[in-house]
Amino acid sequence: MYASLNQLYLLAFESIKMDQFVVSARKYRPMTFDTVVGQNAITDTLKNAMKTNHMAQAFLFCGPRGVGKTTCARILAKVINCEKLNKEIEPCNKCTSCKTFNDNQSLNILELDAASNNSVDDIRNLIDQVRFAPQLGTHKVYIIDEVHMLSAQAFNAFLKTLEEPPAHAIFILATTEKHKIIPTILSRCQIFDFKRIQIEDIASHLESIASKEKIETDHDGLHIIAQKADGALRDALSIFDQIVSFSSNKVTYEAVIENLNILDYDFYFKITDSILKSSIPEALLIFNNILDRGFNGHNFIVGLAEHMRNLLVCQDITTLELLEVGEKIKARYKKQSAKCDMQVLLMALNVCNKCDISYKTSKNQRLAVELTLMQLCSIKSSLEKKTSDVTEIDITLDFSGGRSIQDSTPKLTQEQANKEVQNPVIGKPKIAEPKPPKYQTPPPAKKKPKDVQKKPMLGKGFLGSSGISIKADLQTEKKQEKTEREEDLSSKPATEFTIEQLLPLWKEYANKVRADKKESLYTTYVKHKPTILDNFVIELKVENKVQFADVNRETADMLPFLREKLNNYSISVKPFIIKQELKDVAYTSVDKFKRMAEKNPTLLKLKERFDLDLDY
Repeated sequence: MYASLNQLYLLAFESIKMDQFVVSARKYRPMTFDTVVGQNAITDTLKNAMKTNHMAQAFLFCGPRGVGKTTCARILAKVINCEKLNKEIEPCNKCTSCKTFNDNQSLNILELDAASNNSVDDIRNLIDQVRFAPQLGTHKVYIIDEVHMLSAQAFNAFLKTLEEPPAHAIFILATTEKHKIIPTILSRCQIFDFKRIQIEDIASHLESIASKEKIETDHDGLHIIAQKADGALRDALSIFDQIVSFSSNKVTYEAVIENLNILDYDFYFKITDSILKSSIPEALLIFNNILDRGFNGHNFIVGLAEHMRNLLVCQDITTLELLEVGEKIKARYKKQSAKCDMQVLLMALNVCNKCDISYKTSKNQRLAVELTLMQLCSIKSSLEKKTSDVTEIDITLDFSGGRSIQDSTPKLTQEQANKEVQNPVIGKPKIAEPKPPKYQTPPPAKKKPKDVQKKPMLGKGFLGSSGISIKADLQTEKKQEKTEREEDLSSKPATEFTIEQLLPLWKEYANKVRADKKESLYTTYVKHKPTILDNFVIELKVENKVQFADVNRETADMLPFLREKLNNYSISVKPFIIKQELKDVAYTSVDKFKRMAEKNPTLLKLKERFDLDLDY
């Protein structure tokens, strides 16, 4: 009875035959150099080395994960021992060496995982195997993966064999961390740096695999997988298998973003529309919806900055190739970038970058992102406000050389102004039917108060080729004010005074400076006494340029004090840097003894009497 039950179980298992699933990364692993994705420079170099018989005896393949280092090492090992290479330097897959390699039974290719075999004993065993020549084929190839995991002692034990191996031995080292390998190993190898695989190459490779497996794909969905893989083809194939299992042999954009928990492009397009409309409530509601879906605020800000960068890239046809998205998404980017001003995008990128930097240190991270969105929505309105302000300044300008209509000193007469209005200079703002301003008789020149607001300084050529320069007028006005001040001072008294009258006032002002916590300036004032020169010039000696600059800055406050106290408005203060003599300083014991002996000669007699020596 039991025997019949066992037979039934065996028959049941035999009838249910399930094909063993092989992941795409293993099933579609390249077997020839031509099928390697995105590493043409390296594969071409290796093929040319085989063709010209310039093969090195030690190679180092380094680069990020999943870019084909171990794959290229296996293909190179297979090519080296192939008995019938074709014209393209590719293995024939028909000879005994190729067949044993394809069946994982080749005795000429040995793989060592340095992560688990990293001791000196493991390297010694490897060196012992290297001595034996291959029984089949011409070379033995040793592939050491993750070679950076070897210990320092193992590296040192491996040096001699790696530098002078037997003629039949070839070493291929593979690593993701080249900087951890000692320089003596690097100097003995030909180094090949594998690059990250481009997004387009990964997407096209996934598309070819999908067509072989008869899987329906969406090009935008494959692009998302390629972006998520970050240049690693093996990661892309693992994600591809995951999406196929999730969506039942159908890879779509919606299935990819749902399974990988990626924020949809649609959110960024909506946020950008709200920024262009300056709608803060709409932007905050969209961000709240994003948080409700479980997405992180930092990832949102990073994605928004990338979105703004893509819009900026679309502004110029020459940079359009930098946009690494699918065709449908690219069309949406082109459409939205046409609505965006470049200055708005640049300011938005700057705001997003600041939020990205300060996000981790923020106590209220949600508020930080919301404040960023408020600033983004305010960019357009603030730029429009600035533009309107500039336009208003243009309209208030007359044609008299840059002064406003309300200026108290017009430079043109009524007749000249009328001619300018009838024949405006090219490049000036067009005003509908301008009326000549009614000029009044200018009042007598008065001293301008300090709180008068400066006129905006417009750049050269702001009004076309008219030559109007507000900056030049401001400089002229400053010169006029200086002349007026000098005339005012010349009319005031200049009473004679002596040094005895000056010194108490000088000390009083120095104490006032000290009370204001300007200790260095106080020291400068009291260290050297001032002297009176001709034309009431007070000279003060200073020791360096720093003191010179401090005295000059303080002169503006000091002069009114002295002029009022001495009733002399012609006083001026002039600092003077004195030359300091180098002092002979005694550094050694001999120098100190000589200095003391000069003052007291009996020390020399004492030294001679007791036969004393000096310590140097």
